Amino acid sequence: MPHRPTETNRPDYRHAGVSKATFRERAGSCSHSKPTSAVPKNEAACHEQQARRNSAVRGVILFMSLAMIASVDADELLVSAAASLTDAMKEIGARHQQQTGDKLMFNFGGSSLLARQIEEGVPADVFASADETQMDRLEKAGRLERGTRSDLLTNALVIVARRDSPLQINSVADLASSNVSRIAIADPQSVPAGIYARQLLANAGIWERVRDKIVPAENVRAALAVVEAGNADLGVVYTTDVAASGATRVLFNAPAELSPKITYPVAVMANSAHSGAAKRFLAFLKSSEAAEIFQRAGFGAVK
Repeated sequence: MPHRPTETNRPDYRHAGVSKATFRERAGSCSHSKPTSAVPKNEAACHEQQARRNSAVRGVILFMSLAMIASVDADELLVSAAASLTDAMKEIGARHQQQTGDKLMFNFGGSSLLARQIEEGVPADVFASADETQMDRLEKAGRLERGTRSDLLTNALVIVARRDSPLQINSVADLASSNVSRIAIADPQSVPAGIYARQLLANAGIWERVRDKIVPAENVRAALAVVEAGNADLGVVYTTDVAASGATRVLFNAPAELSPKITYPVAVMANSAHSGAAKRFLAFLKSSEAAEIFQRAGFGAVK
């Protein structure tokens, strides 16, 4: 039987509301005893500090785990990929393994965290980022194998709520309404999805009016988990994340004139111990078979 892809950072975001302790760890947020109460002014800072603490701890654990795995199984291909790619990458990885026999292990998370891990020496053969900034960062540091970087996908932002929410949104500006108390987004300081969401809100002229409502999460999947658990009224996430959630619905699609350009670049790492296998996987990511999976997940093709 073919070896199934494994992953090192698998957030169980579909069940984020089951355990408060699990929710706080997965979403990098502070405790909320009353989801519908007003947001304290220091809550966003609390969320951000907790997320950074959680990320630092996981980074150390992940480094040790991947280093041990890489040394024990020299044939393992390590793929660090943006959290929003989780479902599509797992399906594509399974098909790639069946066809080539190459073993894959996935590390899903916020692109900024993954880039920082790579800079600090966490093993990775392939990196798929949710924005160009993080890939630029690694390229400037000489971490990419020359000639392997390319733009793979595009995405879009949507405003979501729980399926049982009575809220209606007719424009981005409606997020500044008094009917909305909490808005979940990925960390707007460092995570691509959060940076994109902040740009959208700024372009709509409401960032300063809603910033105290923001509930920052570790990555975009964690932001979706905050909404699913009822700890935020709304969330600004990728359209692809809603496709992976049965508990939320799209209230409003971000208009093109307000939305930032969202591009997913991919590359082989310069210090990859399996450069040939990594390039083989990159080629498969660009195949028509992979394109069909990405399209079904809601991603757009780079034009």
